[in-house]
This record gives sequence, structure tokens and C-alpha cells, in this order.
Amino acid sequence: MSAALQSERWELAQVCDLNEELCRERAKEFGFDNWTTSYEDMLANDAIDVIAIYTPDQLHFTHIKQAVEAGKHVICTKPVLPSLDDAASLLAFMQETDRKLFVGQSTRYFEPMLHQRRDFEAGRHGALSVVEAHYITDGRWFLDKSWSRQQGFSWFHGFMIHAVDLVRWYVPDVTEVSGYAVTSDNTRAFGLEAWDSLRFVARNEAGQIATIAGDYALPTLGQQAQSQIGCVLRGTQGATRAEYSNLSYYTHFSGEEPQVHTFEEKAPYYFRFENRSHHAGEYQNYIEYFADCLDNGTQPLPDAREAVHTLALMEAMTRSVKRGGQPVKLAEVISEYGL
Repeated sequence: MSAALQSERWELAQVCDLNEELCRERAKEFGFDNWTTSYEDMLANDAIDVIAIYTPDQLHFTHIKQAVEAGKHVICTKPVLPSLDDAASLLAFMQETDRKLFVGQSTRYFEPMLHQRRDFEAGRHGALSVVEAHYITDGRWFLDKSWSRQQGFSWFHGFMIHAVDLVRWYVPDVTEVSGYAVTSDNTRAFGLEAWDSLRFVARNEAGQIATIAGDYALPTLGQQAQSQIGCVLRGTQGATRAEYSNLSYYTHFSGEEPQVHTFEEKAPYYFRFENRSHHAGEYQNYIEYFADCLDNGTQPLPDAREAVHTLALMEAMTRSVKRGGQPVKLAEVISEYGL
């Protein structure tokens, strides 16, 4: 709501939630009274061009289909699906429409990551050899929410997907992955058996290497010592590290001294609520990007196919852990699910 209300390119038409009390709270908070508890009524509103979906993962496909069938473009939060079971159906469905589906991988739209991407696209890294991505946070506070402890909870899909997406952004053609994962007593204390420390190595046919790391229920070293999310690119002409939630970007390019670029002046834009634990600025950046795509007739990324292939990589990662760290080919997963 904050992103749409502050945008010069979007008009917030209506919000929807089954919880009427929550709708009233948000209406009071933002001074915006046009809300409904009926998704069908929202879809019938001809003034709405785009539906933004932030519902539980298992409802995403249903809500996407309903929105597209109503003639709307769609923004859907990650993961686009809770598993690959409906992936082929989603891809087939989106192939039959001219409506656009954009999957909101918010970390791509954080300030340091945007600068890193621009440098990469400008060729400043040279030939890319290695990508290192991590998402490390003590997320036990999340398990204090009773709904988070429902059957099927996964640190892997709920948290680590950010780091996996960063790897696929730079190495989209990963062919093989291997890794290990453990469940700590800290997660088991909440009655859950969910991997909370994970380490993976991936590669593609060209020989590029990527590492993906995550810890979610252990004490951390703090943001000054290690950022919550980080993406390192190492190439023949330069190395960079973009951080979240630190507004810091480290660079060392050929012919230059190592530099630290800080964007702390933008903290109020990115973090509008709950200290540094909200993604409002990233959301605003990606809805502006989506507006550009719609105006220019270009395909927003990640789209359904890119998001599904990220889930395919995560399925291969899961299989590797279950097989004791054995390498798993993505082709195995893609073939099995008809992707």
C-alpha cells in the first residue's frame, strides 16, 4: 500500500483481505478507505488494471488464474508456487494469455543490488567466474507467530529463496547442484523439523560456480560483521559485494582502488516500517519497473518461467540434501515435471 500510494505512476484502487479488522486497521493507517473482503468484487472492478497478490503460497495459482481470467496483469510475491506440482499448468496457462505475470523477488530491487546489476550489465566484472549468495538471519522471532508453525513450514522456501534467486539472476543456466543441510535444536524447540542451516554449490556447463548459504535459527555475528543478505560477483576484471539490509556496495574493478559505496541517505525510502525489516522501498522499485514493462510492451522478469526454474533449482537442492550431498542435475527435475 505504501509503495502504490507514494508512486507517481500508480493509483491504488482497492485493497482486499478476508480479515475485515485488518482492512480497517490499514485503512486507518494509510487514510485509504476503499477496501473489500471479496476478491471477486475486486476482480470485477473495471478501474483495476493490475492485481498484486500477497496471499499464502498455496493460493497463488488460483488467485493468479482468477486475476488473469478477469483481464488483469499480475504481480505475485515469491514463491510463485509452493511446489512444482502446478508448475507446468501455470506455464501453459500464461502462454495462452497476453496478460503479464511478474514475480516480486524483492531483493533484486534493493539499492546496492541495483548498482551491482548495472555494473554487471556494463561488463565491469569481465568474465564472471563465481557468484556467492547468502541469507543469514536469526529468524526465531518469526516462529513466535503461531501460523508460521503450521505443517509444511520451510526456512528453505520462505527465506533462502532470496539467495537462490540472486544466483539464478547471474547464472540462469545452472545445470547441477549439491549440498547439505541440518536442523538445529533451536528450530526443534518450536516443534518443527525444518532445515535451518544449509550450504550448496552449483555450476553450469560453462564452468561458472555459485555458492548458496543460509542460517535461520542460530545467533548471528550482527549486521556490521555480516550482512543479512549478500551477493558477491567475482570476474576477470572486478569483484563486488552488494548487501542487505546494509545499504552498502563494495567494488574493486581493474584500474581502481577498492571502494565502499554507501546509500544510507535512502534508508527512509527503503525502510518505512518496523525498523529495517520491511521491504517497502524494494516494492516501490519493482512496481515502477513493472510500469515500465507495461508501457514499453516488454516482458517483466522474473516471469512465470524464470520463477518456476528457480523452484526447479530448489527441488534439485532438496534432492541433493536427501541423497547425502550427491550432485543432482536440474535436467532430472525439469524432465520429471514436464518443464
